[in-house]
Amino acid sequence: MFVLPLILSVAVAPFVLGQDNLPLEIEAVEAHFNNSGLVPSLLANFTPTAVFSLAFEGTDGTVQPGQAFTDKKVAPTPNLTITGGNFTAEELFTLAMVDAGPVGSDQSQGQTRHWLVNGVTLTGEKAPFTVSTANGTAITQYAGPAPPAGSGAHRYVILLYTQPSTFVAPEGLTEANIGVSTFDFPAYVESSHLGELVAGTYFTVEEGTATASPSSTAPVVTSTLPAAVSPSKTGSSAAPSSTSPGDNQTGSASVSKVISFSAVFAAVAAVVVLN
Repeated sequence: MFVLPLILSVAVAPFVLGQDNLPLEIEAVEAHFNNSGLVPSLLANFTPTAVFSLAFEGTDGTVQPGQAFTDKKVAPTPNLTITGGNFTAEELFTLAMVDAGPVGSDQSQGQTRHWLVNGVTLTGEKAPFTVSTANGTAITQYAGPAPPAGSGAHRYVILLYTQPSTFVAPEGLTEANIGVSTFDFPAYVESSHLGELVAGTYFTVEEGTATASPSSTAPVVTSTLPAAVSPSKTGSSAAPSSTSPGDNQTGSASVSKVISFSAVFAAVAAVVVLN
């Protein structure tokens, strides 16, 4: 009489275990930003409170941190949603995308601005919330990547910041429809008094074959992250996962939970024997 309830409870277990991956996903993105050199070369630190889901029309699934694309694949404006954080419907945000060049690039010369929108909002009744630029001021409309041939895999970083009432757009970046150009992004964040960094991700685009060897990076192994080995943070243990910034694959920011059929049958058999 207890066999059916046992089977049902085991059958729904993967769904229960998979509901609290946010701490691990945040730590995985943080690890990617550190591993790819974006911290500290572009950002002094990177401590997001939410996770981006970034998708381009015509591509499969959500873009993973460091995923490699052709320029044609990332030409259309992407769709963005976020999960996590604690925000109100009235809050405003600033959305930016900058080209940080290949791994190891000198950031002191500035970054190419490919997207900058002030007054961004979040829409939706529950997570994931859609990042909406419809009512914002697009200082620079989304402009797809076009890295110079042979310059290596450029990192295109998309970041979302809270935009408090103290926000003041710097001189030269107050009007809409300013084209792509180079600017000092960290200085922009500081001088405009933007708030906390909410979420971030990046992808790479390379044109031709690099004429110089890029700086090496090690894979991000999510099973070694604190959230993956701390049941108190994730609610479950995590399976090993390893991805490098240039991998064109999915799953680097989340870890699947699998319960084998053999375990199910063993549990059922135990109940049958006991009864």
